[in-house]
Amino acid sequence: MKKKIKQRLVLIAALSIVITLVLVSVLFYQILKKQVVEELKSYSKALSFLSYEEIEKVQNQSIRVTMIREDGVVTFDNYASIDKMDNHKNRPEVIEAIKKGEGSSIRNSKTIGKSTFYFAVMLPDRTILRTAKDSDTLGKIFMSIVPFVVLLAMVLFLLSTFLTNLLTKEIIKPIERIAKDQNHMAQNDSYPELEPFFQTIRKQHEDILRSARVRQDFTTNVSHELKTPLSSISGYSELIENGMASQEDTLRFAKEINKNAQRLLALINDIIKLSQLDSDELEFELEEVDLYQLAKESIEHLKMSSQKQEVTIQLIGEHISIFANKTMIEEVLYNLIDNGIRYNNRGGSVQVTIKQLNPGTLLMVEDTGIGISKEHLGRIFERFYRVDKGRSKSGGGTGLGLAIVKHIVAKHQAKMDIYSEKGKGTCITIVFS
Repeated sequence: MKKKIKQRLVLIAALSIVITLVLVSVLFYQILKKQVVEELKSYSKALSFLSYEEIEKVQNQSIRVTMIREDGVVTFDNYASIDKMDNHKNRPEVIEAIKKGEGSSIRNSKTIGKSTFYFAVMLPDRTILRTAKDSDTLGKIFMSIVPFVVLLAMVLFLLSTFLTNLLTKEIIKPIERIAKDQNHMAQNDSYPELEPFFQTIRKQHEDILRSARVRQDFTTNVSHELKTPLSSISGYSELIENGMASQEDTLRFAKEINKNAQRLLALINDIIKLSQLDSDELEFELEEVDLYQLAKESIEHLKMSSQKQEVTIQLIGEHISIFANKTMIEEVLYNLIDNGIRYNNRGGSVQVTIKQLNPGTLLMVEDTGIGISKEHLGRIFERFYRVDKGRSKSGGGTGLGLAIVKHIVAKHQAKMDIYSEKGKGTCITIVFS
């Protein structure tokens, strides 16, 4: 980065020097041209007050004076013999003087590297008085100052290089500082213009640390969650294997082994689902899905569980289709309704509402359960986070259901909100666009 900044700044400085010198040369030439024309104009005006005979007697070796009749015939020239001179009627300055009273032009000679400035004025007797003066061309003027230009360019280039090194160090210094110590960089250590960049770096650094903590917590939780059912399976099977269980105990142990195996399988399946949903490369098919019908089917699947918990489920709404992945929406409905049953009170209820909004489609799952306190509300979508750990485990939950719901909702670019009050119940709303 430092090398690129130096190279670009030096290149900009070099181009600036060259462009500046060229512009200065052009500007100098324009000033010179204006001065020469003004000089010729003033000289011509002064001569116009003299008689023809007086003009012929004027001796000025630096300015050429030519008298021309209106038909273009030269009658006097103080530089050359008029016998050898061509008709001047077609000269630009003469044509302009005849039309407007005065005219000027510049003609360049590549052979001698000179520019000749002409100024012509029409006298009262219709004779044209023309004055002329030679000057170096722009190219010759520029070439004459090449040594000075080169020397000046070298001095400016060296100065620019030196200043570029200083400026680069100053620009890079806060970046190098934050690279060495991102955790303790003060706000006033950088330029105000660079602060948005540093804020982005800090945010990314914090996100990386947070992601690392989440991964570490996830690994710890997965290890713990897998260890618990595996320990039970291992313990019960060891007792059966060593003949330490009676026939009655064997049947009970077999049920416990099956229960923990099912829990383990559910946990592994949920981990796989989350892993797939975490991937940015996950591709899934979208189709027209009847949200009301899927909710009805999910309620039917959970009918036995609700009867066991003595919880009634009510479906309100109408058949509304959304463009979504059917399997994923089934997962969302099942998890939300299952949670409404699992964390409810005996004799409680779960209400599922499907409603058309303008715009969007509303899915709302509301229960009359134990509710969630404010300190837990912001974390319930975290993996393995449980408000009531004992109740969740006894009910067979993996602690990943709401995390899966959150990811599926995000994949469908829907909006989810949760409202809950301790002891009064919970309401989760999802709006599909």
